[in-house]
Amino acid sequence: MLESVHLHVLERSLDTAMLRQRTIANNIANVDTPQFKSKRVVFEELLQQELAGTAGLQKLEAYRTNERHIPFNRTGTLPMPQIFSNVGNMMQHNGNDVDLEFEMNELAKNQIWYNGLTQLTAGYFQKLRSVLEGGGR
Repeated sequence: MLESVHLHVLERSLDTAMLRQRTIANNIANVDTPQFKSKRVVFEELLQQELAGTAGLQKLEAYRTNERHIPFNRTGTLPMPQIFSNVGNMMQHNGNDVDLEFEMNELAKNQIWYNGLTQLTAGYFQKLRSVLEGGGR
């Protein structure tokens, strides 16, 4: 049960939120740095592609000798978050493309996302604890 896909998705999502926090903080710290190009973290789109089976990975279907056998398939591994440059941002007079208002908004959204993920993770382990303790007897 500890090796569930849900736990792996939560773990990777928490890692992504931390990476996104560092990336946004770096963008904000360099708001006045000449020629600095802002970055963004991409993960959710990659995860959606993986879950939908459109990430270029072939789904493997198990061979079943009887229709009553449990089907399973493998969609590959969880994607890693990736950092990309923001393309098409407006340049300032010094060649910097950091939009401070946008970055602060992204920072707030990421904090809310991270808090939600930590609550989901805590709930997962609370349920596991309840099961291990016999359902609250």
